[in-house]
Amino acid sequence: MRAAAVQLTATADKATNLETADRLVRAAVRDGATLVVLPEKWSVYGTAEDQRAGAEALDGPALSWARAIARELEIDLVAGSIAERVSEASDGRGANTSVHVGPDGVDRATYRKIHMFDVLVGGRDYRESDGEAPGDEIVLSATASGVGLGLTICYDLRFPELYRRLAVDGAQLLAVPSAFTEPTTRDHWEVLLRARAIENQAFVIAANQVGRHAPGLRTGGRSMIVDPWGLVLAQAPDTESYAIADLDLDRQARIRADLPSLANRRPEVYG
Repeated sequence: MRAAAVQLTATADKATNLETADRLVRAAVRDGATLVVLPEKWSVYGTAEDQRAGAEALDGPALSWARAIARELEIDLVAGSIAERVSEASDGRGANTSVHVGPDGVDRATYRKIHMFDVLVGGRDYRESDGEAPGDEIVLSATASGVGLGLTICYDLRFPELYRRLAVDGAQLLAVPSAFTEPTTRDHWEVLLRARAIENQAFVIAANQVGRHAPGLRTGGRSMIVDPWGLVLAQAPDTESYAIADLDLDRQARIRADLPSLANRRPEVYG
């Protein structure tokens, strides 16, 4: 299996974001990718006002395109995440939503980000929960070939218990569409990705945003693919591009057999 993590600089210009995503997905598939992961908020990213204005329902233009291109190119596509407009929400908030689309163009799984990015980083106050409500469901999908695929988004990466649940439930691949800030990409991104890969003996496909999206809003790029031994198989350059690598599932099986840390867990002791 060959996977790609697409990296782009999304802004409030939805038409340009879609054009860039389309170009990079097609390029990755020409390079042999059969599983492609887009970054968090690939369809629109910017100020809180930009996010609200650009939010869509799940049958909107962004995911309609995702379904069409997955079907056309016959790939598994994790459509990063979009700002989802939730019409029935009583408090007016939306959701940060990732959808896995199969090669037939049909949704295989939908995941809403569980952990809200309410933090102070680099002097900027981020309050994701002001506009979006957290999800409450852990979501394990599977590729068309039957490989377990765990769906997560960005800030989730700091919560290892989520990834352990996905691995125990059968995930061999972990998708991490992200918009990691520039400071946290520089200091934490690779360390966290490699840790989640090693702990769960899983491939991690992490697609990050890169560059300036709005005044004072920058992300750090370095989209990468990490193997179950914690080795970085590929990393994108600091521009709109993609990381691509072959995933050796037989090697993963050997790692899990030779160093059976998942099987050696003692949950009855942990409480």
